Amino acid sequence: MKMRYGSKTAVFLTAIGLSLAFASTPRVSAHCDTMDGPVVVDAKVALAKADVSRVLKWIAKEKEEEIRTAFKKTLAVRSKGSEARELADMYFFETLVRVHRAGEGAPYTGIKPAGTDPGPAVSASDRALEEGDVDGLAKRIGELAEAGVRERFARANEAKEHANHNTEAGREFVAAYVVFVHYVEGLHGTIAGPGDHQAEGEAEAHTEAKASGGCGHH
Repeated sequence: MKMRYGSKTAVFLTAIGLSLAFASTPRVSAHCDTMDGPVVVDAKVALAKADVSRVLKWIAKEKEEEIRTAFKKTLAVRSKGSEARELADMYFFETLVRVHRAGEGAPYTGIKPAGTDPGPAVSASDRALEEGDVDGLAKRIGELAEAGVRERFARANEAKEHANHNTEAGREFVAAYVVFVHYVEGLHGTIAGPGDHQAEGEAEAHTEAKASGGCGHH
C-alpha cells in the first residue's frame, strides 16, 4: 500500500533522507555515535515518552532550541505511520548525535549499527561506571602505560649505546628516541590535558606530524 503524506511532511522526509545519505561515511572514533550508544539510547526513551528533556544533557545550552525544534518535527511525523516513524526517529538520532559531537569538537560521520565495538578502553570505562568502581580500570591503565614507557625506553636506551658507531646505527637510535619521547609526551598530554574529543584529536595529529620526522623538542 502506497503511503501519502502532506506537502510539509513530504518535504521534511526528503530532508531526512538527504541528511542520512550524506551521513553514511566511515567511523572515525567514539561510541556516542552508535545505535546502542548512550546518546541514541536516551533519544529513544525521549521519543517514547515525548519528553525532550531526557536528551538535553548531551548538548550545550545554546543548542537546545535546535534540538527542541528537531524533536517537535520528529514527534509530528511519527504519527504518520511506521515507515514515517522509523525515518523520523533516525533523523532525530542523527541530528542529536551530530550536535553532541560538534559540541565536543569531534567530527560527525554518521550513526553506526548496534554492536559496533567501541574498543576496550570505552568498554572498560562504561563497565566501571555501571559497577561504580574504577579501581580495576585505573590499575590496568597504569600497568599498560608503565609497560609502554619501559618497552620504548629499553629500545631507545639500547640503541643509544651504538648511536655513534655509524650513520645507520645513529638513525636507528633517532627513530627509537622519537618513538620513546613522543609516547611519553602523548601520555603526559592526555593525563594533564582537558580530556575532550577536540584535545584528543589535536594530540593525535600533533603526534603523527612529529613522528614523521620531528624530534619532540621546541
